[in-house]
Amino acid sequence: MKIALDNQIFNYQSYGGISRYYSLLAKELLLLNQDLDIFAGIHQNNYLSGLPENIIWGIKLKQYLPKSRRFFQFLNHHLANTKIRKWKPDIIHETYYSSMPFSNYSNIPRVTTVYDMIHELFSEKFSARDKTSDKKRETVNRVNHIISISNSTKKDLIELFGVEEKKISVIHLGVDSFSFLNYDQNSTSEATRPFLLYVGERRGYKNFNAVLKAISQSNQLKNEFDLVAFGGGSFSREENAFISSMGFLENRVRQVNGSDEILKKMYHQASAFIYPSLYEGFGLPPLEAMACSCPVIASNTSSMPEVIGDAGEYFNPNSSEDIRRAIEAVIYSPSRIIQLKDRGIKRVSFFGWDKCAKETLNVYKKIIKDSK
Repeated sequence: MKIALDNQIFNYQSYGGISRYYSLLAKELLLLNQDLDIFAGIHQNNYLSGLPENIIWGIKLKQYLPKSRRFFQFLNHHLANTKIRKWKPDIIHETYYSSMPFSNYSNIPRVTTVYDMIHELFSEKFSARDKTSDKKRETVNRVNHIISISNSTKKDLIELFGVEEKKISVIHLGVDSFSFLNYDQNSTSEATRPFLLYVGERRGYKNFNAVLKAISQSNQLKNEFDLVAFGGGSFSREENAFISSMGFLENRVRQVNGSDEILKKMYHQASAFIYPSLYEGFGLPPLEAMACSCPVIASNTSSMPEVIGDAGEYFNPNSSEDIRRAIEAVIYSPSRIIQLKDRGIKRVSFFGWDKCAKETLNVYKKIIKDSK
């Protein structure tokens, strides 16, 4: 089968979960002996370097010049349009949402993946100039089929966009368990005291401040555990002010940036992983934590129970008191820690990239068959 991945997400992201998903999916599809090309054009994505050069059409820049991103997106759209038309794939996987359809070969079936409905459910958190939701709606209406990364996102697609259920297939993401079990133990980290780990962006619906409030309610927690926020950039002035207002001593709440190897080491060292998000389309960090035998404490909303199953301690993310309760129920209970570690290792075995690729390939085959 000839499978084309378009340029969109590789033009938007240097790093990022969505482009990483497509890179890992491409790698697994190649292992399934599929004929796959990525029409990235003039891109800035770092994950593509881990794939065979002969499947990448385009060149990589270290980064786009200031204010040139939109120009390159427009240019790459038309370049990819021409190249894909000449290659004549059996199916096109649109890697992000666009109002610029590939109009020259409307007879080729198309699929796209929807990751979440954050822009629709939390519209107040985005600028009025942000047209992601409009482009998403155009895309899901245009393509032959939609892959949703969770049943939760599928439900939101049906309710918010009125998409027919038969047009959506749920395919969960994967986690590379072996990679997270095996890490460079010499990689540096700043762990000098017991700590709770938070990973990723912190603003808005990510709900990081609720964790700070929860821990601040317990002098025992504040005295015995640090809180480490990995990734998401340095704390802003506003964040530092809020941390101080919660009564934390200096350096008891730290922000750390670093490589995947450092993140793996922190998962292994943390007393527990905290995931307080109000909404997630899927949520890979809890699975990564489980793969590292790190107990997971998470929100009970959206896709989290679907992904985490019985391998986590849940809380109401709108209640700092309930977050505190959940943290204490785990870290002060050796038996609960052992239970969550054991359940976590079993849980991650259900989420493999090879499984994701096989299910995706089956969707491709069905779409091609139905389009004839």
